[in-house]
Formats: sequence, structure tokens, C-alpha cells
Amino acid sequence: MPVPLPHCPEQAPAVVHEHITDALKDPAFVRLTPTTVLARFETMKVYAALGAVRTLLESGRIGPGHTVVDSSSGIYALALALACHRYGLRCHIVASTTVDAGLRAQLDVLGATVDQMPPSRSLRLDQERRVRHVRALLAGRPDVHWMRQYHDRVHHAGYREFAGLVTAALPSGPLTVVGAVGTGASTGGLTAALRESGRRVRLIGVQPFGSVTFGSEGFSDPEAIIAGIGSSIPFGNVRHELYDTLHWLDFRHAMAGTVELLRRHAVFAGLSTGAAHLVARWEAAGDRPGREPDDSDAPAPGTYLVLGADTGHRYTERVFARHTEALDPAALRPERITGLGELRPPWAVMEWAGRAAPPGAVARTDPLTCTDPPICTDPLTCTDPATCTDPTVRTDPAAHAEGTVARRDPVTCTDPVTRTDPVTSGGPR
Repeated sequence: MPVPLPHCPEQAPAVVHEHITDALKDPAFVRLTPTTVLARFETMKVYAALGAVRTLLESGRIGPGHTVVDSSSGIYALALALACHRYGLRCHIVASTTVDAGLRAQLDVLGATVDQMPPSRSLRLDQERRVRHVRALLAGRPDVHWMRQYHDRVHHAGYREFAGLVTAALPSGPLTVVGAVGTGASTGGLTAALRESGRRVRLIGVQPFGSVTFGSEGFSDPEAIIAGIGSSIPFGNVRHELYDTLHWLDFRHAMAGTVELLRRHAVFAGLSTGAAHLVARWEAAGDRPGREPDDSDAPAPGTYLVLGADTGHRYTERVFARHTEALDPAALRPERITGLGELRPPWAVMEWAGRAAPPGAVARTDPLTCTDPPICTDPLTCTDPATCTDPTVRTDPAAHAEGTVARRDPVTCTDPVTRTDPVTSGGPR
């Protein structure tokens, strides 16, 4: 006799997805405290990549079989490869040194071709090398479309769908979004869509020390390459005027939040999520800028939404294997500041209040068209060989003997036998 299955009236009907990206893009909403909810993604940038690719296809800027290329520290690389798999596009990734063997293997099997930068002494050098490398590839292949996740606002489009999920999942009333700034697409795209719908939203951005985006480039944090949270170059996709509050954290504070998230809530997430969790923990406790001493323990109004961009697999060795070294989050407090001149590690908070971008964070020109070194002071956008001192990207023909830019230097030659770049030799493997 058949045995009836248990009835689960509180669950929504199961959905059969037509492609894995439909399953991956939606987060699990996990309650951390009575007022704080985590949107936990496996790969949050699937929203950005799907929305961007779909918009580009619908507008005719790209078509089936087209090759798209971009630079990535990891999450976006996988998201773009998945979007290309779904829509029948070729994908080429210029990968950060932080992309590990597991992610690299996934990219290979998905059909993406990959150029990975060598180990770097700094996040800035890693990021600059990647964008320069993309420019070199484009010089030889004008038919390739550069996705420009750092600058093209098309990446905001996908987060409107996420805003609909947030509205459906969370109670109405004031909402505070807490997330790593990164390229600006997730926090900016989500917040803009929610505010346009009439919702009252406070946006708190999280940055590392050493990021140009919100003026901390004068500091260095030797332990930190927190992929996806900050930047060493200006990003055109960051809408500074959307942010109400900014927090800057060093690696050890981000690590404290990341380890506590796993220990206390059993959530295995990356450093950017851990940093956002630590910030939300402090903010939601009521001890935040603007409160008077006599009400510092009062609960903050509304709901806090923490954006959890990815899982913790990339940080197994550098963070979770060192969990006994993690600081106690309960003992940590930020230094309140009123201007960037007061900014100091290891943790600072400032009411940004919709200010414009600091001077160093202004993307002065489009890196696709910028070729004048006197105007382009950022080495990313300078094509004059006299200004390109990094041997991996020099464009002086006298310094190389193998012809085109894409084939001059071992960094850009990924096949040890043919020494040819996969983008210029047949597309995906």
C-alpha cells in the first residue's frame, strides 16, 4: 500500500527550473536576529550577469555566438560564464590571482577561456593588470564585447528582480540595506529600485582600507585581498549619492564577522558577507552614529538586510582554518568620524549622507577611448609605453619579440605549446 508523504502547508510549491541560473540567482532569506535578515546567495552576481546579457541581447548590442570578455576576482567570472552558457555566447575571463583551482575548473568545463594573472604584491597591481590585459585583447579583436562590469550601468538591471523578492519577503516599513560596495551594482541597483517603488531605504556601504572608491586608498592592509568589496581603481558603476553611511574595516575585523556568522548562525559565507554582518550587528544594536548617549541602547527602527554575495569556499585556508585567531565581535567598535581626514584603521564609520564621489574615485573618462597619458593619470588608461612600467603589459615592440600585444609576454600566453591567446585562436575550449 502506498505510504502518503507528509504535508508541508507552509512551503511554496516546488519549481522545476529550465536552467541552473534560475535556481542560483534567488537568495535564501535567513533570519539572524528579530530585526536582521541575511540574503544568502551562492553567487549573487548571477543577477548582474543575467540582467546585463539579457539587456544586451534585447538591444542588439550582442547576438548568439558573440564573444564577451571581462575582468573578475571570481564571483562575476562564474556568473558571466553561466549567463553565456544559458544564452549561447562565448565567454573569456581575465581572472584575478584570487581565483582558485575549484573555480578555474568550473570555468573551464563551462567552456569559458581564462587568462589568470600571476600572484601580485597588491590588489591594485592585480586589478590594473587585469584591465590592461582586457584592453590588449580588445586591440586584437574588435568584435569581442567588453562587459565592463565596473562601468556599464547595464549591470544594475538584474537587481530590480531581486528588489521584488525583497519586497515580498520582508515586512513593510523602513529598511536598511548593508552590503559590500564592490562594483556598486548590487547595493546601488537594489537600493535604487526599492526607493523608486516608494520604499524608505537606508543604504550602508562596507569598504576595506586601501580602496579608492570611498577615499581610503592612502592606507594598506597587508593581509587583505577581500575580493569584491573594494577597488584600487575608479568604478563608474558606483553611485556615491545613494549611500547614507560608510564603514571601513580591516581584514581581521572582516574575519571576525565571517567566523561568527558560521559559528553562531551556521552560515558559511565569504569575507564581504562577514564584514557586512559585523556592521549590521553593530548598527542594529542601536549604537550607531547620530544617537545621543542616553538612547544608545535603543533598537534601530525597521529591518536590516545583509547582502551575502557568495559562499566561503574561497576563504577556507585564509579565514576558516584560522578561526581560533578570530577576534570577538562583541568587543569590537568602530571609530566615528565626520570627514575622510579622520579616517583610521582598523574600523571607522561615517555618515556619508549622499555625498559626491571623493576626487580619487571619479572615473574621469571611458577607459575604452582614453589614450592620452597627460589626461589619463591612472596607468589603467595609458597606452603610452613610456608610462607602462609593468613588464606584463608593456606595449613597446622593442621590448618583445613575438608580434602582437596578446602574444608578447608569457602572462598573456596561456598555451605553453603554441603561446597563443585563446581569444584570438578559436574561442572557448
